[in-house]
Amino acid sequence: MRPAPLLAGLLALVCALTVPAAARTAGAGSPAVRVASASACHGSPAAIALCRMNATRRAYGLRPLRRDPLLRRAARQKAHDMVARHYFDHVSPTGQTLRGRVAGTGWTRGRDSWRLGENLAWGAGSNSSPAALVRAWLRSPPHRRIMLSPSYRVVGVGHVPATPFGAAGATLVADFGS
Repeated sequence: MRPAPLLAGLLALVCALTVPAAARTAGAGSPAVRVASASACHGSPAAIALCRMNATRRAYGLRPLRRDPLLRRAARQKAHDMVARHYFDHVSPTGQTLRGRVAGTGWTRGRDSWRLGENLAWGAGSNSSPAALVRAWLRSPPHRRIMLSPSYRVVGVGHVPATPFGAAGATLVADFGS
């Protein structure tokens, strides 16, 4: 049985995060769900998603996330892998985890301590734009906590113009680090 587009397709990596109280309780009319307008964000779908995430972080007085090329490689790999192998989960069918995937890029090498978080989304039709996928994360408390965690400083975003289940749409992965 295929999950319903977008809503059933959202999973969270549950983390104990310190997040501004307003971000934890934000409703549909709050800054957490309002994202930058389409005219303010341009470029690739991954760049648009990052722009919209940072606009929301700024609304909460948080530092914007910086692009990290190694986390981007991990996020792109994850998005492509889910589409190619028709699954949607933080752990691959062979057992590869976020930690293993990111370590494989060299990102953790030489770091005494680090923290990782991940948001996954896929959507079909009008729910497949970067704006719709980021909005869905913001409406999901576990995803919003990860996106608005002040401890995360860098991110890699991966986008594939296809879904894990064959529907026309898009898959988006954001790998956060500190």
